[in-house]
Amino acid sequence: MRNETYLDFCFIREGKGNFSQEIDLIFTEIFNGKRLYWYLDEKNQDGLEIVVAKVKGMSDWNSEEALLHHLEEHDGNPFWNYIQGYQFVIHPDMKGCQSCETH
Repeated sequence: MRNETYLDFCFIREGKGNFSQEIDLIFTEIFNGKRLYWYLDEKNQDGLEIVVAKVKGMSDWNSEEALLHHLEEHDGNPFWNYIQGYQFVIHPDMKGCQSCETH
């Protein structure tokens, strides 16, 4: 079953350059095999690089907890060093729900 998935992330690190490219590579690894697309907005402020990421699409996660478990499986990834905030919304696909069908 595929579920509508909307994810927002905020990543921050000290300025080194190419932060949005690094986040893009991280997402490519973490979300491999998922039908998710992302938009990255990078800003520089006070010597820090900030990337705000919006991710949306279809996934097989049926809850925010299932998504967190998937992310935790990648705990060696720099993702966890940079993340400062997130918000997840997953809407289950009701088309496959047997009790929702009318006869």
